[in-house]
Amino acid sequence: MLIPVVVESVRMNLTNGQRVVILKDEKLERYLLIWVGTNESTAIAMELQSEKAPRPLTADLLKSIIDELGARVAEVSVTDLHDDVFYARIGIVNAQNERLDIDARPSDAIALAVRSASPIFVEDGILDKASITLPTEQDERLDVYRDFVNQLFQQHGQDLEEGERRPDA
Repeated sequence: MLIPVVVESVRMNLTNGQRVVILKDEKLERYLLIWVGTNESTAIAMELQSEKAPRPLTADLLKSIIDELGARVAEVSVTDLHDDVFYARIGIVNAQNERLDIDARPSDAIALAVRSASPIFVEDGILDKASITLPTEQDERLDVYRDFVNQLFQQHGQDLEEGERRPDA
């Protein structure tokens, strides 16, 4: 079953430059962290902040091509997780109302989804396996959340060699 999520934020570890997109389950306090590359995180963050690049970014180009062909992005789904690498699909409906499912990196798919105001989904098994749940006490939430994100960067940053990138970045 696909679970609707929203892009909660894009974060960067200031010590090593690693970037992460945080997806939040729309109904539960579950968060999925997907490590992404610099260009993809910039593309997602700029769109979330309603900023435009002086020249089209890759996600802008892809959206323009889809629009010009009379198609639309129906949804984006994070569909699989193998060896700590996430996989995604972009659902497109073409001008003849035919559905196409296209393999994509989650970072590229999310950048396209935020540009096209398309829903984002994650397979429930992935959320069960890889999501993080935060305490629900409102007055402690922000401090706990900040500590949590900082700990994740420290934990995940230690298993990377200098300059190494995640495969899905």
